Amino acid sequence: MLFLRYLRVGLAAFVLAPLSGCLFRSHTVQSPVTSAPLKQATEAELINRINSGAAQIRTLNATVDISTSVGGWTKGKITQYQTISGYILVRKPQMLRMIGLLPIVRNRAFDMVSNGQTFELSIPPKNRFIVGRNDVITHNPNQPLENLRPQQILDALLVREIDPANEIAVLENGYETISDPKAKKEVQRPDYVISVIHRGNAGWYLARKIIFGRNDLEPHEQLVYDGSGYVASDVHYNNFADHEGIDFPNEIDIWRPQEEYAINLTVQKLAVNQPLTEEQFVLQQPAGVQVVHLDNPNSTRNSGGDGEPPRQ
Repeated sequence: MLFLRYLRVGLAAFVLAPLSGCLFRSHTVQSPVTSAPLKQATEAELINRINSGAAQIRTLNATVDISTSVGGWTKGKITQYQTISGYILVRKPQMLRMIGLLPIVRNRAFDMVSNGQTFELSIPPKNRFIVGRNDVITHNPNQPLENLRPQQILDALLVREIDPANEIAVLENGYETISDPKAKKEVQRPDYVISVIHRGNAGWYLARKIIFGRNDLEPHEQLVYDGSGYVASDVHYNNFADHEGIDFPNEIDIWRPQEEYAINLTVQKLAVNQPLTEEQFVLQQPAGVQVVHLDNPNSTRNSGGDGEPPRQ
């Protein structure tokens, strides 16, 4: 019986040997992971970079180019609007002002100001003045940009510190896809992901993910989640530069997947930590405009007040 077993094995090897060239082939596998030098950091070091970076910035006064687009999977198309110039003022903790200028004539396309809780938006070309709360979202699929809130811009501009009293941070070693100019293809590069778990009124939930590039240990992306676990904002940061001793991205791309609109901010000039007055965050309501209260849309009325344009 033992002889028959060896005989069967020998015959099988004899029969398969001529086919091995067809059944088994080997080839060189190129690693999809870049071999560029990578920097190391611990979870504590990354959290410290987030918190110290947030503490460094008290005010921002930026001249920017603003590009917007609307559309995506739902609409089946993307509409790109003309790039305009504008200004952004920030004073922590939550004061923000954003002004957009019409091309060529340089009149104001919009003027938006917020104290963190409420906001006002003046749209001179439409003779409208909108008042509302940052936490009240009006889902308008036909006009996605009307869903924009100042707090969304502020959360994208500044990576907030991690609050040890109400937040837990967890480190993940992941990968990001980058373009390799030498190989002229996309490759994967290891990155660090800090997931921020926030304690809200209904319990703990994933609030943010901050992705650090391993080439420079700068935050290249921030995912902001809503209370249901969906991505509310996907923000990319590029072209970091030294502004008065503070590293700040010169290009910020904001994508709002639920409303399907995108805003690209390209910094042309930036002043950090210069004094900003209360008056610079006051928006005067022009005379004769149509006033819309988003908290109560039925209260739309015409204004009879007058005011002067705010100082820059």
